[in-house]
Amino acid sequence: MAIVISTYELCRYYRRGPQEIRAVDHVSLSIARGEFVSIVGSSGSGKSTLLNLLAGLDTPTDGDIRIGNDSLTAMTRRQRAAYRAQRVGMVFQSFNLLPYRSAVENVELALYFTQLPRRKRRDQAAAILETLGLADRMGHLPADMSGGEQQRVAIARALVKRPELLFADEPTGNLDHDNATAVAELLSRLCEQGLTVVMVTHNLDLAQHYAQRVIRMHYGAIVTTGDGSQPR
Repeated sequence: MAIVISTYELCRYYRRGPQEIRAVDHVSLSIARGEFVSIVGSSGSGKSTLLNLLAGLDTPTDGDIRIGNDSLTAMTRRQRAAYRAQRVGMVFQSFNLLPYRSAVENVELALYFTQLPRRKRRDQAAAILETLGLADRMGHLPADMSGGEQQRVAIARALVKRPELLFADEPTGNLDHDNATAVAELLSRLCEQGLTVVMVTHNLDLAQHYAQRVIRMHYGAIVTTGDGSQPR
């Protein structure tokens, strides 16, 4: 299986007064195309920082990130923006939906800066919402939807661009058990259809049940890779 994400001795350090915070500390890992990987760890373990680096939202202090044959680390700011816009979908714990826009309008906004005409943008937004079981919620505002429905709208917004990578940062953190399970099942189905999914979560049970591989982090380092190998 082709490797789509790889990191080599990846580091992200911060200064907090005289103290150096090693949020990500010499992390080397590989993720295959079409794999569903979950990164778990306690608060402060570095899992969200690692996800932000992989998504091009942050830049490393040292090391390298490769997306296929391309070095994300070597990209210019404009190239990283194009990577995020064209190849990456992002889902967050807070749904980040615009409160005075309907579900279909929130999804359509992800296509706003494309060359698609407005009608085509609306059709694509409606189609992905229908695929995710939200055909009867297209005209609803976020306040009129459940948490699980709002998160599915957020996932639809991430998917409407047809990305090759989906990064999810605590996507079930604001949901009850049933809705959290439904979202995890949805991510698993998307992976089965060929999407590469990387999910950060505190919920180890959910990760172990739905992800194909669980990577554990502790104080910025990988302690288990989930594939039987030992982190370097």
